[in-house]
Amino acid sequence: QVQLVESGGGLVQAGGSLRLSCAFSGRTFSSYSMGWFRQAPGKEREFVARISRSTDSTSYAGSVKDRFTISRGNAKNTMFLQMNSLKPEDTAVYYCAAVNSDYFPHSGNGMDYWGKGTLVTVSS
Repeated sequence: QVQLVESGGGLVQAGGSLRLSCAFSGRTFSSYSMGWFRQAPGKEREFVARISRSTDSTSYAGSVKDRFTISRGNAKNTMFLQMNSLKPEDTAVYYCAAVNSDYFPHSGNGMDYWGKGTLVTVSS
């Protein structure tokens, strides 16, 4: 069974940076496309970024493009999200997700596995 464990969340001032990690175990990491979602208080879950399993191609939500960078280290079975120029509206619980497919639905529906989340709080 796959396990996803997020880490790296915390409290940061606006304009600061954080690096989230998602540790993957239980299956072959390189067989999964990976991504990040977030959910702010009182809001629906939203797509943040994804990285494909085969080509390492990436895509981002418009709200985070040019500020966030997703990457993966297949040798370490870990995915990362470097978050720069953070804004108060980035405050949310961030979840990593995995799907055994080249297709990564931005809705989040159909993901094979989810982590439990890590809280990011950006103060103004």
